Amino acid sequence: MSDHRPAKTGRILSGMRPTGRLHLGNYVGALENWVRLQDAGWTNFHMVADWHMLTTGYEDTSHLQQNSWDMVLDWLAAGLDPARSVIFVQSAVKEHAELHLLLSMIVSKARLERIPTLKEQIRDLGMDEQTISYGHLGYSVLQAADILLYRPTHVPVGEDQVPHVELTRELARRFNFVYCQDRAPVFPEPEVQLTEFARLRGVNGNRMSKSVGNTIMLAESAEDLAKKVSQAYTDPKKMRRDDPGRPEADESDGHTGCVVWEYHRKFNPSEAEAIAVECRAGRLGCVADKKSLSAVMAEVLAPIRERREKWASDPDAVRDVLNDGTKRARQEARQTMEMVRSAMGVKSVVEPA
Repeated sequence: MSDHRPAKTGRILSGMRPTGRLHLGNYVGALENWVRLQDAGWTNFHMVADWHMLTTGYEDTSHLQQNSWDMVLDWLAAGLDPARSVIFVQSAVKEHAELHLLLSMIVSKARLERIPTLKEQIRDLGMDEQTISYGHLGYSVLQAADILLYRPTHVPVGEDQVPHVELTRELARRFNFVYCQDRAPVFPEPEVQLTEFARLRGVNGNRMSKSVGNTIMLAESAEDLAKKVSQAYTDPKKMRRDDPGRPEADESDGHTGCVVWEYHRKFNPSEAEAIAVECRAGRLGCVADKKSLSAVMAEVLAPIRERREKWASDPDAVRDVLNDGTKRARQEARQTMEMVRSAMGVKSVVEPA
């Protein structure tokens, strides 16, 4: 795989399925990186991927609007600036559907069936491969359309999403080869940009997930934060304060590493190694360590909580953010589709609405 270190600045497209309020895993795995790139001068497009929710949850859409709203509030709370980042709703930009249709013509069913995360979803959801919907099979093509519509240079993702970006690159390359022999390529081949701190585990030591109930929410109150940290997984062999602890994983007995120390490494990096030394030496008890971590995390997350409360108190301002961002996204999408239609020779004598 190529070197994924990004250029000094570039353009990104990234989004999330709207599942409601975000947890720290979402923040560490994606949102924090979005804000960092924005602040570094990158051109950011961030999409509420509401159509993608239908691929596995088309039967019940009753919470879709509220979940989208809550997610955007958390984006703004985390520091996305609508003056510097385009925040928009996928379904409000119809060009996503058009490009998805056109790209679906140049990819095979067999290629889509090789996407690893598709197989994992089918397994995890207990689905029958013979009854998977057309939309679910092709959601990676829709994802490719989402990306290519904004012609980004990079796509920030976790490792599990790399195969989707590889398909996107293949489709860009295929489109340019077939339709751009006598003209400049329409699509760049966006590079993967892996998140530096790709995953934060839940308090029980497993993957952080709201369905499991092991999350710490992004705008968690200080009281609830302390309660959840107090339940965090540590070293099961450290029964008393003066027992030597193991911050790191130990494969000999299945110890996956202390979650509290993992959180220290993320939210309290300057003290993390000193804390590990004290733990290994049996000079630091888990109760005291958890209290210390709770205080640190509450301070780190306080500005996020405050920004969320401010945005939540002014829903008209949030609507303005989405309306303006969607307008800007449409402008970009229409320019891309003009190039696509021209290259393919499918530009109608009647201009699209």
